[in-house]
Amino acid sequence: MEIKFGCHGSTWELDYDKEIDYLDDIMDTVSKAGFKGIDVQVAMLGKYKHDPQKLKAELDKRGIELAALTVPFTWSNNNETEEERAHADYYINYLKYFSGAVMNVPSRVGPNRENLLKRQQQIISCANALGKRAFENGVVASFHPASPETSYFRTKEDYDVLFNSLDTRYIGYTPDAGHIMAGGMDPVKIVRDNLPIIKHVHFKDCSKTSEWKKMGTGDIDFPAIVEHLREYDYKGWIMVEEETEETAVDPNKVIYDINDYVENRLKPITETSK
Repeated sequence: MEIKFGCHGSTWELDYDKEIDYLDDIMDTVSKAGFKGIDVQVAMLGKYKHDPQKLKAELDKRGIELAALTVPFTWSNNNETEEERAHADYYINYLKYFSGAVMNVPSRVGPNRENLLKRQQQIISCANALGKRAFENGVVASFHPASPETSYFRTKEDYDVLFNSLDTRYIGYTPDAGHIMAGGMDPVKIVRDNLPIIKHVHFKDCSKTSEWKKMGTGDIDFPAIVEHLREYDYKGWIMVEEETEETAVDPNKVIYDINDYVENRLKPITETSK
């Protein structure tokens, strides 16, 4: 597998828990815009939530793939609750129908950052346990930090805790360039320094003042990130997304605009010989 570009569902719905049932329309847009796959939060599966084979047929019909499912968790105990474990195992089994698809795992944002180290340790412990079960079932799991003010993994110090404790024998890391920038870090450096554990990638643009920007107009050097991934021989997905005000008005147009940037600025890098 080479580097492939796809779309994340957050361009259409930012709320991880908002149940929607218009995935067909999203798949149509992604395919027509020229992307190769989707990564959607599980609340967006709609009528496909209990029918992975039907989803695969619909993806195949459009010539695109399920790159990943985004499955968020709270994980407020040292070990997964029975409900959390069952939820994880359901989607581990779901993903078996999609060769190479990743289980992208974000931790939910908390109400505050009190007892920070304890919360971080709880989350990592549960993520490691999930990752081991996924690995044993032939599914790649990858942890996705985010940058809201009360996120448990948003700063350089938070990332140090994460990288020191994540059991990368079983679970990888999903760098989200926009969230890295919004957390006060350099996305190029974070990606370069952690290439061996990267299993999935998210791109959205952001300024140094933590404003979400249209792809290519912020302060993130996406071509440099793609170059590092190519040189390392990363074989996986880069999922693009956007959180500008325009996405709330016309997310489909946003996707077409992002594809223009990808085609002109990023895809040529992936096609260059090392």
